[in-house]
Amino acid sequence: MPLEQPRNPLHGLTLETILNTLLERYGWEELARLIPIRCFKYAPSIRSSLTFLRKTGWAREKVELLYIYGPPRKLC
Repeated sequence: MPLEQPRNPLHGLTLETILNTLLERYGWEELARLIPIRCFKYAPSIRSSLTFLRKTGWAREKVELLYIYGPPRKLC
């Protein structure tokens, strides 16, 4: 019996789906500005980004947080 996670906003989403959604919203340039990692800055591709994010927990967490909450708000 599969575990249900009704309060997990990422439940059922693959990392590829999350990354593609963020790319549609922001594009590579803005994504690299929001999360400054090499795989977004230099010759970005879905494949290289997925490889890096799957191996690097802190970077994946930043991508997931951006997906859930959006970009940080500036204080006036």
